[in-house]
Amino acid sequence: MVVKQAKTNAMRMLDSKKIPYELMTYDSQDGKIDGVSVAEKIGKPVSIVYKTLVAQGSKNLYVFIVPVEAELDLKKGAKAAGEKKIDMIPVKDIQKWTGYIRGGCSPVGMKKLYSTFIDESAHTIEKIIVSGGKIGVQMELTVENLKQVTQANIVDLLK
Repeated sequence: MVVKQAKTNAMRMLDSKKIPYELMTYDSQDGKIDGVSVAEKIGKPVSIVYKTLVAQGSKNLYVFIVPVEAELDLKKGAKAAGEKKIDMIPVKDIQKWTGYIRGGCSPVGMKKLYSTFIDESAHTIEKIIVSGGKIGVQMELTVENLKQVTQANIVDLLK
């Protein structure tokens, strides 16, 4: 029996812009939804799986797309965003601002198009894997297409 995957906002947005992507699903019942576990579950190298982080500056929210094994440097993020300082938004606020939940937050198709930054490590890969908009769903697309659909800048973001 084939289970039809319900479309998320991320998928609808990519479909509407005719941007090709490949969906990958994984079982999340074991609670292991961190990026490294997800890479193992979908059988892809951890180096091409990226996480979506949302931070807040003095006036705006910002989206950062960084490798799952890496840590966002808040100072570099603030500099990229043109802010003095940024902080991660509280987990309880993720859905309110993005429309997604923690562990299923896609950089594509959020409630608003926030200023988005992709770590420069993405320059070394052709395709990137990000959340598909819900836990258990990942999507692979070219870095160029992700950059285009999120209007992202590619900058140095890592500690």
